[in-house]
Amino acid sequence: MAARRSVQFPWPDLFAPPRPRPHRAVHRAAVVPLPKPRPAEAPAAKPPEPPAAAEKAPPADHGKAADKAPADKAAEQAPAPQPSACRQALTEEIAIAPSIPAIHGNGGCGGDDLVRLEAIVLPDKRKVAVKPAAILRCTMAATIAEWVRTDIAPLSAGLGGTINELDNLDSFQCRGRNGVPGAQLSEHGRANALDVRAFRLANGRSISLTDRTVPRDLRETVLHSACTRFTTVLGPGSDGYHEDHIHLDRMERRNNYRICQWDVLDPLPAVAPLLPAERPEQAPPRQVAAKDNPKADAESDSKTDSKPDGSKPENKKSENKKSEDAKRDAGDSDGAELKRAATKPQPTKKRRQNRRF
Repeated sequence: MAARRSVQFPWPDLFAPPRPRPHRAVHRAAVVPLPKPRPAEAPAAKPPEPPAAAEKAPPADHGKAADKAPADKAAEQAPAPQPSACRQALTEEIAIAPSIPAIHGNGGCGGDDLVRLEAIVLPDKRKVAVKPAAILRCTMAATIAEWVRTDIAPLSAGLGGTINELDNLDSFQCRGRNGVPGAQLSEHGRANALDVRAFRLANGRSISLTDRTVPRDLRETVLHSACTRFTTVLGPGSDGYHEDHIHLDRMERRNNYRICQWDVLDPLPAVAPLLPAERPEQAPPRQVAAKDNPKADAESDSKTDSKPDGSKPENKKSENKKSEDAKRDAGDSDGAELKRAATKPQPTKKRRQNRRF
């Protein structure tokens, strides 16, 4: 076996000084000549313009305005929302109803596509003012305008005047049903309901829809027209909260379900018979019914006997006979009752048997 070769460690190279490395050649750029001096006959140069004020003064919000600028530009560049079909159809020839911003409150209050119904324009260009102005959804305002233009205006013409004003009791109000705290949100809270109290004519006459003095035929006609156009109609007799006005709304329900509750009451009589008529003078005197009590008869007879008018007393034998007959009748009735009580079977007591299971 061949002997292993001894490997020598390079100790001289380890402790030897470092060898100098050759430097690379540095390529220096060529010397660029300076420009020639400006000649004296050349025109004077314009002074530099001062920087803008915005560039000099830093923003007060330390860069926040710069962050907002792109957002504002994006909002300006965003296209404006297109008006709804209802808004396009509800022109100034039908109603004076300017659009208002959308309202979004707690619990679903408010809504989109809202208008402020100020007046309704009739086909002959006359205006029916809504006082006070009602805040409604566009669809509800359009239905109110069509109802007044088509049904109420021709109906008021037969009353000797033209309709001039609509008495608005309540429109948009963020509240529960019937104003009860904690109740389900009312259609008034969704700007989808209107409470009508009365119509006023141009001659100053007011027609209250719940007044019993108004002709019944007129109120029934208004009832049928309202129930045809609105999904909810509440009036007197519905729930006790609508005795002095009519509630109208367009609430959507399943299967197009509708509620029409309005009792059209008959008018009150002209003169109420509070007291009975006076007895005529030529009427015969009233006869007093005879008394059946023998004791009362005896007392009355004794009183008549004791009168100091000199009249003769009646025969005592007849009085005694009457008293004996009365006693005999009373004894017979008592004996009959005793016989019935004796013959009546007495109830027997039954013992309850305790059954153990």
